[in-house]
Amino acid sequence: MAFTKAILRAAALAVAATSLGGCSFLGLNFGMAQLSEKECMMRAMYFESNRSSSEGMLAVGTVVMNRLNDPRYPKSVCGVVGQKNQFAQGVLTRKMTDSGAILASQVADQVLRGARHPGVQNAQHFHTAGLRFPYNNMYYVLEAGGNEFYEKRTPGTF
Repeated sequence: MAFTKAILRAAALAVAATSLGGCSFLGLNFGMAQLSEKECMMRAMYFESNRSSSEGMLAVGTVVMNRLNDPRYPKSVCGVVGQKNQFAQGVLTRKMTDSGAILASQVADQVLRGARHPGVQNAQHFHTAGLRFPYNNMYYVLEAGGNEFYEKRTPGTF
């Protein structure tokens, strides 16, 4: 009973905090222009990782930040997450409907304050764990949250 009350209290606080910040929570607002950097980060982590894994969410958030710091990618979290064909379809518009949104909110705060998954290193790419592709430039660095993270490297250099 106490655990349920704690979860409900945490959810209520998260809804209140994100509402006051001008962003949506659980998919209530749908325009990218209305989304904060935190909401875009939350959405990438929520839709791209195993929603019960803070490690997987942290790894996805690290990839977003690695891209943000690369001149080849957009200069905002929402720009990176909203790039066509880079993240889950509807990542900025679909509803977040379960407790994974609360975890995503917590991990997004950590990432935006500078936390990074050390195993991700410089990786800017990931795909669903268990898939294999015939490319010889994919250097795998980590498996977490149902994804495999990799760097694109020149073949023969690893």
